[in-house]
Amino acid sequence: MQHSTMQHRTTRRTTAALAALATAVVALALTGCSTGSSAGTTSSEGSAISAERCKENKDAGTITYLSGYQYQSSASILEYIAADELGYFKDLCLDVTLKPGSGDTAQNTKLLASGQATVSAVAEQDLIQARANGIDITGISSYSNAGLDVLMTNEDITELPQLDGQVVGHKGYVPASVRAMMEKAGVEWDSLTLVKEGYDPSVLPRKQNGLEALTGFVSNEPNLLKAAGDDVTVWQPVDYDIPSSIGAMAVNPAFAKAHPTAVEDVLRAALHAYDFCSASEAKTKQCVGYAAKLSGATYDTAQNTKIWTTETKVIADNPTPDQPLGGIDPENVTKLVDMLHQFDIVKRSVTADDAKSWFTNEYIDAITKDGETVWPAP
Repeated sequence: MQHSTMQHRTTRRTTAALAALATAVVALALTGCSTGSSAGTTSSEGSAISAERCKENKDAGTITYLSGYQYQSSASILEYIAADELGYFKDLCLDVTLKPGSGDTAQNTKLLASGQATVSAVAEQDLIQARANGIDITGISSYSNAGLDVLMTNEDITELPQLDGQVVGHKGYVPASVRAMMEKAGVEWDSLTLVKEGYDPSVLPRKQNGLEALTGFVSNEPNLLKAAGDDVTVWQPVDYDIPSSIGAMAVNPAFAKAHPTAVEDVLRAALHAYDFCSASEAKTKQCVGYAAKLSGATYDTAQNTKIWTTETKVIADNPTPDQPLGGIDPENVTKLVDMLHQFDIVKRSVTADDAKSWFTNEYIDAITKDGETVWPAP
């Protein structure tokens, strides 16, 4: 794995083959393999917006959405695909082009800062790291203070300190939130043998090379293992009050300053689609079908359906305190800075106040009334 100055997250890959493919895809990410607004819909342009606001959004020009990882049915990806396919962007006079990201968050932040992407999925922690490294992007939404990173163990491990002296597998590094959880639970970190594993989670139930624990994503590896008939225990950092985020989005700040209504309405359309895709099994199937159509014949519809339902359940079970869906919790940002200091991921000179200034709720606040997303737009 190529490391950057940012400790980046390689988002929810299901196989080594897909991970390798991602490297090739990114070369095309901003020149091809994309889809424009409202492909395959009969939506009427401007049907959910005033004429004045429609003009403002049209003046924004083409808005490039860059996904976190391919067209996987994750929160922050599937609802943007659905907003496009259902015509919600067109309803708001937005010209949105979807681009598949490679899973390299560090690269996404650079594309965003350079203006090659307009909006992209970027975890709160990753945004703090990017800004600490001089990459100018702004956080504009998040769905939860819970995260996707988890630790899995076989069922004979009933307390995390039982891992002392054992072998723990990871995908390139142990995520900070997982390490923070383990240390908070009393694990002696220096006693562990850390081993880089591939993308086949069956190494855990097979205890390959003495493996006793494996990092993963709550919506991916546990579902794959369950489908294979393997029972594992999933340890989630949120249960230990460790900060993280799900579905967080960031924007190019120059674009946001020039076109605030467009930023608001991109989020409005995405949240409207989130509600649609979460409303029933049939609508989830419909939305995952849109992602499958973009991805091709090898798309694992069953697994991607589980990814969406798992992530939206984590979000529903862990709502952001005192915020509507999409609102960012400033206290969570403070906790993230403390965690990043703890593991020397960002310099101590980066303060919580610095980090909080890198996020804003102004766009979510503008599209929310009584805790609900306002639709149609004014």
